[in-house]
Order: sequence, then C-alpha cells, then structure tokens
Amino acid sequence: MTIARLQSDFELLDDWEDRYRYIIELGRTLPPLPDALRTEATKVRGCASQVWLWSEARPGENGTGPVLHFQGDSDAHIVRGLIAILFALYQDKPAREILAIEPEAAFQALGLKEHLTPQRSNGLASMVARIQSDARAAVA
Repeated sequence: MTIARLQSDFELLDDWEDRYRYIIELGRTLPPLPDALRTEATKVRGCASQVWLWSEARPGENGTGPVLHFQGDSDAHIVRGLIAILFALYQDKPAREILAIEPEAAFQALGLKEHLTPQRSNGLASMVARIQSDARAAVA
C-alpha cells in the first residue's frame, strides 16, 4: 500500500463515516505484533490508546544508507488503521528519506487533520515523532 493509493481510495469514499470504516479495515491488514515486541521500549508515549511501534534498520542498497522496517499495533481499531497509514508513508524506506518526508501534506490530502479528534491527532504526531527518532538513530 502506498500513500498515493490511499489518497485515491479516499477520494472514492463519499463521507467520513465510510473513510473511518476504511481506516479500521486498513488496521486489520497489519500483521500481528509479537508479544515480545510489546514492551515499554516500544510503547509510544503521548497516545490516548496503547500503541507499540518497533523498527529495524536493515542495510540499504546502492549507498542509500539504512532502510527502516516497522511493526506496530494498538488496542484501538482506528489507531491500528492510522499505523497502517503511517506504514504506507514510511515502510521500508531509507532513514534519510524518512527524515525528509513531510507527513503533514499526506495527512492533509487524506483529510485526517480536520476529522481526527485532538487526542488522536496528538497520538498521530507522537507516532510520527517516534518514527523520525528511529530514523535519526539509524542515520547516526
């Protein structure tokens, strides 16, 4: 799944009730997070729901530097869907590219900012901050 594909799918949905259902369906596509990765170290602070994000730096090709692979989960269905959206934006990309991505533009294109509660928006920002922190650590 790519962010462009998500934008295209969102455009086909008429109202936000349908889009919320779609986001929840996206969350159901996430592979299960192993219990061993549900630790305090992988827990994302600043989210109203429980959220775990794990990243692994893998060697990149042709001098791109490390590539980050993510796994994640949440106890809230809508948040699992938001994790899936983040993975569409960041999954298996070079750490330097992750740091250059402007997530706000993608969120705006999907209409997330105006349709998420302030708590969910803060949680989404916390997840992005964690991903960017992991990318900075991989580059260092």
